[in-house]
Parts: sequence; structure tokens; C-alpha cells
Amino acid sequence: AFAKAAVVVSSIAICALSKPLRFRISSIYDFIRHRTSKFVALEIVGGARETRSGRKRMKSRRRALLMGLAAAAAPFVVTRGWAQGPAPFRFALTPVFLDNDAAVISALRAALAEGMGQDIELVQRRTYQEISGALLDGSVDAAWTCGYPYLQHKTELSLLGVPVWRGRPLYQSYLIVAKDDPATALSDLRGGTHAFSDPDSNSGFLVTASDLARDGQTPDQFFSRVIFTYGHRNVVRSVAGGLTRSGSVDGYVWEALSSAEPDLTARTKVIVRSEWLGFPPMVARADRMDEPSVMACKAALLGLSATAQGTEALKLLSLDAIEPGEDALFDGIAARMAVLTGG
Repeated sequence: AFAKAAVVVSSIAICALSKPLRFRISSIYDFIRHRTSKFVALEIVGGARETRSGRKRMKSRRRALLMGLAAAAAPFVVTRGWAQGPAPFRFALTPVFLDNDAAVISALRAALAEGMGQDIELVQRRTYQEISGALLDGSVDAAWTCGYPYLQHKTELSLLGVPVWRGRPLYQSYLIVAKDDPATALSDLRGGTHAFSDPDSNSGFLVTASDLARDGQTPDQFFSRVIFTYGHRNVVRSVAGGLTRSGSVDGYVWEALSSAEPDLTARTKVIVRSEWLGFPPMVARADRMDEPSVMACKAALLGLSATAQGTEALKLLSLDAIEPGEDALFDGIAARMAVLTGG
């Protein structure tokens, strides 16, 4: 019974270890067990007569072996948190909104890590749908998403903060065409090709789609062909390069690109600007808002403008600060969602 208990303890201890340590200890266990079994086999083959005292010695050796393994593994169980450290906080981004700019991503990671006092892993996903799925299934702890998917999952998500751009937590959707295109309104683009960024993007889909819905039309009916680029910068490139006649793009991104890549935006022009809408927010699952790490993330985001690293990250993002925000900021997006669904 004692030996069985030792087996259970050592097994639990080994399973609790990190994979590399678990592999090494399991290997040692297998080696010793093999050598012990081989030794016993040699005794039997050699014709050794097993006596009562011999059986006791063998049981004693096995018990000592198991106790030794359990004792060796137990300290790792006790100190596992210290040995491996806390898991990094996983913060999700998507190139739909924030392109794969190494300097920006590195600065944001460093600023959040400093503010939270722990490692940050910035997780990138291709689409807003993937971001929402990762948030809801717990594979990421927080995310910078868009107001549209935030409202789609309003009962399950809560605000951590909303970026402030040019003094307000608001932005617009831009309808763009090539610089020499004669179009001046959405109605002029009938029958042309159009680029959207993501089907769950407010500025890169919902605004234009809801404008068409007011006239009883869908994008597929109005345009001859529609593509999704999964990046606002790619929408601008699509129009500038002549791949599509027009595109729906985040106004904040277009304005940021006009400073960072003026030659690119100079080949396009804005023909329609939407009303001001709630800026893409940072969110977490509603049922996790009281967790210490999520609370620390919220505090770090709201405090970015008060630290040197945070200020640098905000500068690279062309933002002023992150503020707490409120759901009323997204009422305009909710109204457009209702138009699109016929509600």
C-alpha cells in the first residue's frame, strides 16, 4: 500500500512539472525501473532461490526507489510557480486595424509590461472574428478590437479603455477612390469593384453596407465585385494600385498613413466621411473584469500617457491617450447595425 501511494504521489508530482522537466524525470524513472527489472531477471535466470528475506529486500529496494522519485519530484510541485513564473498576459491584436509594424508592436508590448509588472504576449489574429473567438474561449485575456464586434458580443464583453485620437475617443469611416476618379458620392460607384477590410469592421464594412441597406441594396448587388483585404492599409493599397475602384477604410488609419506613407495616400482621395463614431476599444470578457491581471491591464492602458514608454507607444500609434470610455460612444454603430439587420 505504501509503494502504491508513493507511485501516486510521484505520478502527480511528475505530471505537474513543465514538459522538459517531466520528460527528464520520466526518463530517469524508466532507466532505473529497467535496470532494476534486468537485475531481478538475472537473479531468476541464474537460478537464485528467492527466500522470504530476499523478497523483503527486493520490496524494500522498490519502496526506496519510489520514495526517492516522489521526494525528488515533490519540490518541483511546491516551487512550480517560482520555477516557471506566471504565464504571460495575452493581449490580442489584428492587422485589420493595426498593421504588422514591428516598432509599434514592440513599443506597445514594453509599455504594457511596464505598467502591469509582468510579461505581455501580443497575439495577432487575421480577422475580428478570430479575435472575438479567442476572447470568448479564454485563449487570450484582452484585445484591441472594433466597436462592431464589441457590440455583437456586448453581453459577454466589457470595456477596458477607448483610445483618444485628436482629442476625442471618436473616428470616422472614409469612402475612398483613386485620385483622378470623378466620383463624388457612393451612388457614383455603382457597378464598380470595391474593397472592404473585414466583414466585422465598422469603418471597413458596416458603414458602407448600412448606407446601401437604407436604399434596399446589398454590397454584392450594388458593386460588380467585392473583396476583403483584412487590413485597412491593404484597402488603401487596393485603391491606389487600381485593383479596385473604391474602398471603405478606417479614417484614423488613412490619416496616419498620410503622415507615414504620403506617397500611398496621395494616390487616393476621400469622397465621403461618415459621422463620428466610437473609436475601436480595448476589451476583456465581462466575467473576468475582477481578475487581478485584467484589472492591472486596464490600469496600465489608462496610465499609458503618464509614463515615458507609454507616451512613446501612443506617439507611434498617433494617439493622445486611453480613457475609460462608455457604451454610449457606440450608439451610432448600434444604430447602423439595426439598419443592416432591418431592426
